[in-house]
Amino acid sequence: MRVSKRAITVIFGILAVAFALGTIFLFTPQGNPQQEGRTVLWVNGEPVRELELARLQQTTPLFALNPEGALKPLIDTYFLEQVILLKALAQDAARVRVSNSKVRQQVDQIRERFGLETRQDYSDFLQQIGYTDATLRDEIRTQLRINKRLEQIREQVELSEEEARFYFTLHKDTYRTEDRIKARQIVVDDEALARELRERTLAGEEFAALAREYSKVAAEQGGAVGAEAGSDEPQPVTRIVFPKPVADAAFALKEGGLTDVIEAGGRYHLVQVEAFLPGGDASFEEVADAVRADALAAKQRQAVEDYLEAVRARATVKFADLNLFQYVNPVVATVNGEEIPLRKVAELVFSDQQVPQLIQQGLGQLAVQFFFPASLDQLIARTLLLQEAEKSGQPFVGTQEERARDVRLWKTLDVTVSEEEVRTFYNENPQRFVIPASAQVKAVTFQDKESAETFRARLIEGEALEDLAQELGGEVVDYGTVNPRQLPPVLDQLIFFSEATFAESPEGKVSELIELEDGTFQVALVNDQKPEVLRPFEEVQDEARALALAQKRNRIANEWLDELRENAQIENRLTEVLAELAPPAEEANESNGEGETAPAPSSEEPAETQP
Repeated sequence: MRVSKRAITVIFGILAVAFALGTIFLFTPQGNPQQEGRTVLWVNGEPVRELELARLQQTTPLFALNPEGALKPLIDTYFLEQVILLKALAQDAARVRVSNSKVRQQVDQIRERFGLETRQDYSDFLQQIGYTDATLRDEIRTQLRINKRLEQIREQVELSEEEARFYFTLHKDTYRTEDRIKARQIVVDDEALARELRERTLAGEEFAALAREYSKVAAEQGGAVGAEAGSDEPQPVTRIVFPKPVADAAFALKEGGLTDVIEAGGRYHLVQVEAFLPGGDASFEEVADAVRADALAAKQRQAVEDYLEAVRARATVKFADLNLFQYVNPVVATVNGEEIPLRKVAELVFSDQQVPQLIQQGLGQLAVQFFFPASLDQLIARTLLLQEAEKSGQPFVGTQEERARDVRLWKTLDVTVSEEEVRTFYNENPQRFVIPASAQVKAVTFQDKESAETFRARLIEGEALEDLAQELGGEVVDYGTVNPRQLPPVLDQLIFFSEATFAESPEGKVSELIELEDGTFQVALVNDQKPEVLRPFEEVQDEARALALAQKRNRIANEWLDELRENAQIENRLTEVLAELAPPAEEANESNGEGETAPAPSSEEPAETQP
């Protein structure tokens, strides 16, 4: 049985502290130091040797991209920082107790996941990944200790009432109650019957009785929407319980009443709204449990982040003079005296999924030139906002990113929008309030033009689509109800963005013959085609108000941040640092990946100390 590198990564994905590191790691089993190679660095006096780092590199995708130029020391630094943190975490968690049964449970999961049913299968598997049973269990125990230590950090967090209430003040919109209705509905398969039932309701017949007799949904409950089992009393429900067109019609009845017949999903709906319950701001007391849970989770994330920072800050790291890796971590910016080291920028850059893709496409220098300045700018802004949060004396909770976001909310709490601003937002952003065009679409594809033409002609004459397609060798694809840009380009253009005419047939509107690029021929059948509709302002004014307010608050927060930048003492050295990392032009031109320089001999004593 062959085990791939990807499979090895998956194994330890079960255990690795992925939240702390952008990459999943494998430790090298501890054995003979001579077999493990020379020591490259020490973390709190514990050596990390060549073989271990080589194995770790195999599970770090960035190294597979063969970085060159300034990218090489940047990726090296990012990688080594992860190694240092994980080593320091393992050391800090060394005294945490993990039972043998917990370790055995994880081993059993690995064996089950990879189908290692026999002892020989398991032995072969361990040999392929370079482990013994004992070293695998040691690695698992280390990972479980780290996880348990982090859980201890979370469990130690306590949330004050002041923090909970302040969190609610900042995130009040999150806890707004939605509009709800109490209603009954009748759902039938026949449009004529639905219209008849509507007329009978308007004439005075009891809606619940008609629902019991005719409805395909909740008939035994008199069509009561949201009713509990055994009850026929409707309960307040939000829009989500109805298909969208039904919800739009029902929730438009602010004074209650009866909707028109609405088609959705091939059925016909009739809704009697008994009460409209408008949404709005909830009081803290109404949502206190949810707020406390959310605020506590945010404070726990903050505690874990602070713990990881503290573990890294305490770590003493020394490097041997081997020239295998280039670790560079100068200060690239200061913000009112607070330093931002290069490793922080690298962490932000290389955790962006776009960056490895750019490097793979040979655009690594673009990643350096664009992503590093942009990421440093983001860190400078975050630092300024966190400094303001500290000055405010307010009980912000959350990670650094979350607190930076929340201080913007705090600064704009008193911002409001006028009715004129809401109307202006609606007029300037119509696409936000549009019900998109739609159509039910089927397409039938043929290998030859003659069969396609015959199919189209006979379909227009009234023959059944499925039978006819089967007879003539056509392949039917039912796309269902679609909106623009959800179909293949040719069909999408024909149905939604052209003025093409369609022939009428008993099965729907039939397109002209479509010749595709691969030489096949297609006929489209379209039903229930509806144009794009701009929802009236009165219907969406609450949504428009919320969006207009969010836009205004964001603009004011950005203006405030600009003021903070202008008044702050900021020194940005990133350009100079990156220039120093770039190899000389002649060296870069000569470099073709050949002729590596042999590393210098090393003793087991630290040769260099890095900050």
